This record gives sequence, structure tokens and C-alpha cells, in this order.
Amino acid sequence: MPKEKEQELQEQVVENAEMEATEKNLSESGEVTDTPKDEITENPESPKEDGNLKNDTAKEDKAIEEIEENNAEDAEDTDNHHRHRIPILDYHSMSIENLTGELQKLVKNEKVQAIKKHVEGIKYEFDLKFQEFIDHKKEDFIANGGNEIDFRYNSVTKRQFNEVYTEYREKRNQYYKNLERNLKENLANRLALIEQLKGLINVEEDINTTYKNFKDLQEQWRNAGPIPRTDYNNVWRTYHHHIEIFYDFLHINRELRDLDFKHNLEEKQKLVVRAEALAQEPDLGKAFRELQTLHKIWKEDVGPVGKEHREQIWELFSNATKVLHQRRQEYYKDLDKIHEQNLVKKHEIIAAILNISEHVADNHRALQLQMKQIEELRNSFFKAGKVPQKVNEKTWAEFKEAVRKFNRNKNAFYKNLKKDQQDNLDKKRELLKLAVSLKDSEDWDTTTQEMKRIQSEWKKIGHVPRKYSDKIWKEFKSACNHYFDRLHALKNQAHAAETENLAQKEACLERLKAFQLSGKREEDLSTIKGFIEEWKGIGRVPFNKKNITQKFNKILDAIFKKLDVGRQESELLKYGNKIQQLAKADNNRAISNERTFIRRKIAESDNEIRQLENNLQFFSNASEDNPLVQDVIKRVETHKQSLETWKSKLKKLNIMENSLNKEAEENNAETANSEEE
Repeated sequence: MPKEKEQELQEQVVENAEMEATEKNLSESGEVTDTPKDEITENPESPKEDGNLKNDTAKEDKAIEEIEENNAEDAEDTDNHHRHRIPILDYHSMSIENLTGELQKLVKNEKVQAIKKHVEGIKYEFDLKFQEFIDHKKEDFIANGGNEIDFRYNSVTKRQFNEVYTEYREKRNQYYKNLERNLKENLANRLALIEQLKGLINVEEDINTTYKNFKDLQEQWRNAGPIPRTDYNNVWRTYHHHIEIFYDFLHINRELRDLDFKHNLEEKQKLVVRAEALAQEPDLGKAFRELQTLHKIWKEDVGPVGKEHREQIWELFSNATKVLHQRRQEYYKDLDKIHEQNLVKKHEIIAAILNISEHVADNHRALQLQMKQIEELRNSFFKAGKVPQKVNEKTWAEFKEAVRKFNRNKNAFYKNLKKDQQDNLDKKRELLKLAVSLKDSEDWDTTTQEMKRIQSEWKKIGHVPRKYSDKIWKEFKSACNHYFDRLHALKNQAHAAETENLAQKEACLERLKAFQLSGKREEDLSTIKGFIEEWKGIGRVPFNKKNITQKFNKILDAIFKKLDVGRQESELLKYGNKIQQLAKADNNRAISNERTFIRRKIAESDNEIRQLENNLQFFSNASEDNPLVQDVIKRVETHKQSLETWKSKLKKLNIMENSLNKEAEENNAETANSEEE
């Protein structure tokens, strides 16, 4: 091809590109306002628009422009059309894990050039949600005492996403690198075909031969392959422009031209019928993709028609396009309403999150429930659907700030809680230290009470940091168990001795039951004293068997009654054995405790007698035969007898103590004389 002709054609392509960018009234066939008369394309100049037609024309142009853009994109690679069959899911409602999985599936199973919009949607949502996630982790890190500059977070999901996205970019770059070379070659080939097409009208040869060459060029054009989308519309308009010039050139052989015009008209009429039928297609997406295909066929596969039919056939096809475009506009209006409703829902969710954020619970359990509520609200926010694009960023920012406000307040609570837990840990460490110091003590009475106190105190102290909780509890429990195991072992040992004592007392009781009076009072009293002395000499019995002493005293009382021994005398006989035990023990503290006990009993008896005698004054006019008076008199006598008994016991105790003291003085004197000698 001569260089000057090639340059001329390229200038024509550039000129057409400029016209496309500046002229809004561009039709599908490539007509531009102010195009020279000899370059008028198939679509004739539309009538001058009045005010009523401007909006409709603008809508029509917008629909055709969108169709042309899609066809230009598909023209680069026939597999591009496949992208329409891959559903764009609701990525907004997916978690970052699910978004990563969806990206993996697309990159693995679909052609890289067909998933651009899908990948862009996935990455947009992933970046938003991951940033929210990482901000939350950073706030937790800072709330736990960390410095922001030291924050690091290793996310397996983020690493997996980056790996898949990198794989997608490498595939995409390789695809476009290979595609670019082919597209450039095809573009050069098509430009050369256009140049040959222009040259047909200057060739001096038989018109039939020229027409045959024209048909060959058309066939070569159909098979020339895809070209860059940026050049697609300009190159096609230039091609159609010179096709029409050639048909005008064919006026010398009108028969051939009219035959082509007739065929083309029939094909375009079929396309009009198919386009009009799309108005009834329920699947709007499918209908628009089919319309896109029809425009592609109209533009690429079917040639021009006679001038007398051009305006009419294009208007029919354009009207069918307009009807479908109107359906799409109504669909998008309905979609906008849904988006507005979604916006209302999302504002309600944000308000609910803010309400919780402003009333954060003051205890762990309630706060855990609030955290669960926040997570449910987050999920509801993502599932609420898309909102109008113009407020999408603003809505997301409001949502993110509401969640962050809750997280900040939650972290502040746990920060204070950790301080309280640290204080609790210090308190429990002090109790642990005390328990460890007492675990080997043998001051059983005092230590047992103290160990019970610190156990009770431990229970009142609240939670400690989790990482110390198990360890400090095990140490405290071990110290307490160590002490009480020793105490129980001692009690078990004492219990064994008490069990043995019980057996001895039961044997003594059985012998006392079998005792028969001999008739000799003094001998019998001596024998009974022996039983009492034996009984007193046996140690303690188990607590639940202590009533055996009552059985023993009951039998003694029956024997004393037979011997005509009074109650006071019998009590003193029994007490005599205790005096002997105290004397043998020679324990000043035990003697002092016994004296205190007896004096208390004497005081109690005096008080009872005084109270009863005062009560008798209320019966001054009553007869002595009155049952109440008799009962009071009887009780006074009983207490007086008891008083005498206790006084006698005190006297015996004093005599015993004086004897011990006198004996001690004599022993001391003998020791002193021995030392002098």
C-alpha cells in the first residue's frame, strides 16, 4: 500500500475518533453531523430535534453508546462474550474468607479476560472488610498495652487472597501481552483492506471483476480477526463509509447494487423483528445481551440498503432498541428504590450498633452478649444489600465508626477489668502466702479457724487474669488440702481411740447392769465407787455415742436409790472421782477452769432461786394448794438442792487444791533443806 494512502486512512481514523468524542448525535451506522455529502453513511441525518425529542434521542444514544462499548470490548476476543454468563454475586454480603474462596474459583475455572468486573468487585469488598478487621485488631492490641508502632498481624486469609490475586494479575498481564501483538497485526490488516477498498473505484477493469474483488475484500474483512477496542468503532465507521462510496460507484451496474441492497434489507428486517421480539423476553439481562448481538450483526455482517429505505429501517431498529432501553431504565429505577430501602435498613442497623456502643455493659457476661449482638448486626449490615452508589462510601464510614466506637468502649471496660483483676491477683497472692505459712502448723484450734477464714475470703475475691487463674488456684488448694489432710488424719487417729474407749465403756456399762447389791452398804458403795472411777478413767467416746454417759448415770441413780443414797450424796460420790483425776493430773489450769465452771453454776442457781422467790410474791393471796404455787415451790427446792451440791463440789475442789498446795510446800521445804545440808 502506498505510504501516502496509508497515512491518509490513518488520518481519517483519527478524525472519526475526534468526531465520536465531540458529537452526541452519533448513530449506530456512523453518521456524524456535518459529514460531507459524499461521505454520508447508511443512517441519514435525523430530522432537526425539537424540545420534545431531545430526551428520547439522548436516551437512545446512551443505549447505543453502551451497546457499542460492550461490542468493542467483545471484539478484542470472542471469549469476552462469555463474561455475561458468569453471575456477579452479592460480594457485599460475603465474609473475607468467602470472598477469597470465590476469587480462587473464578481464577481457576474461568478465562481471565472474562472476570475483570467480578475480580474488581471482590477486591473492593475484601479491602474494605479486611481494613475494618485489621483496625479492630489494632485497637485490641493498643487496649492491651501495646504500642501502635509495634502492631503486626499475620492473616492467613489475607496471604491466601494476595496469592490468588497475584496469580490473576499475572494471567491477565500475559493474556493482554499476547493479545496486544495479535490486535496490532489485525488492525494493520484491516487498514490495508480499507485501503484496497478505496482503490477499487480507481481501477480500470470490467465492473463484474471489480464487484468480485469487492466481495473478496468483504470476505477477507469478516475473517480479519479482532482489533483493539479503542480503534473498533472508528475503523468500522471508516469501513462502512467506503462501502457506501463503492455502492454509489456501482450506479453504472445498478442491477448488482440493487441485488445487494435487497438482500441487506431483508437481513435487516429480520434483525428488526428479532429486536422487537426482545420486548417480551422476561430475562432483561438476556434480552440486552441479545440486542447487543443484533447490533453487532447489523454493524459487522450486514451491508447497507438503498437510500430510500435507510431512514425507515434504522428507525424501526432504533425504536426496538429504545423500547428495551426504557425497560432497563425502569428496572434500574426499581433497583434504585430497593437500594434506598437497603439504605434505610443499614441506617437502622448503624443506629442499633451506636445504641449498644453508648450503653456498654459493666460486667463480662453481659458484655459478651453485646459482642454477640454486634456481630449479628454486622452480618445483617452486609446482608442488607447494596445502597445508592453516591452514599456507599459515607454509609460504610458511618458503619465502621459505629463498630469502632463499640470496640473502643469494650476495650476500655476490659482495660479497667484487667486492673481490677490484677488487684484481685495481688490479694489472692497474699492469701496464698498465708496458707503456705500455716499448712504445717500444729496449733489445730487456732489454725483451723484461720484456714477456714482465708478460704472464705478467697471466695469473695473476684476474677484474676486468666493466665494466672489456674496456677494460683492449684497452689492455694494444695496448701489448704495439705493442712486439712493432716487435720483429718489426726482426727481419724483420735476417732480410733474414741472407738476403743466406747468399747471399754460399753463393757463397763454391761458389768454395772449385772451388779447385784450384797446387802452390805459400805462394801456396795465401795464397789460402785470403783465403777465410777473406772468410767471416769476411760477417755472420750465418739460424739454421736456420748449418750452412753446418760445410760451409765441412770443405772447409778437406780442403784443409789436402792442404797438410800440422796441425790446430793450421789452427785458428790460421782464428783469425787473427778477430784481424784484433777489431783493426779496436777494441772493448775484445769483446776482453775473447773472452779470457774462451778462458780458459774452457783451463780446461775442463786439467780434462779431469787427469780422464783420473787415470782412467789405474785401469789401472796393464793392458796398453797394452787398447782402453780406448788410448782414454783418445788422448783425453788430443786435449785436449792442443786446449789448445795455445787457448793459442796467447790468445797471438795478447794480442799483438794489446798492439799496439793500444802504437799507442794512441803516438797519445796524438803528440797531447800537438802540444798542447805
